[in-house]
Amino acid sequence: MSNVQLILLQAQGGTNSYFQMGFIALMIGVFYFFMIRPQQKKAKEQETFRAALKPGDSVQTIGGLHGKVASIESDGTVILLVDRIRMKFEKTAIQGLSTKAE
Repeated sequence: MSNVQLILLQAQGGTNSYFQMGFIALMIGVFYFFMIRPQQKKAKEQETFRAALKPGDSVQTIGGLHGKVASIESDGTVILLVDRIRMKFEKTAIQGLSTKAE
């Protein structure tokens, strides 16, 4: 047998194209439910947390700074009180509630 005949015989024995499309769709579905959806859920929870911030909350910034919310500005910034020093941060820089014992 020549090489051309071997190649043609291998090409004819291919799998069903519906099976291949189903497999690709399954992989996209798995990727969505295990990667994209949890990230969207976490981002929504973070946005809800930031919207519920109020003065007096002990928070931590994404840089690791711990402080208390002194005030919330209308332009999307937060004034944090850290050891009697007032610092201005973007609201998006607040990571979560502080777990540091005060």
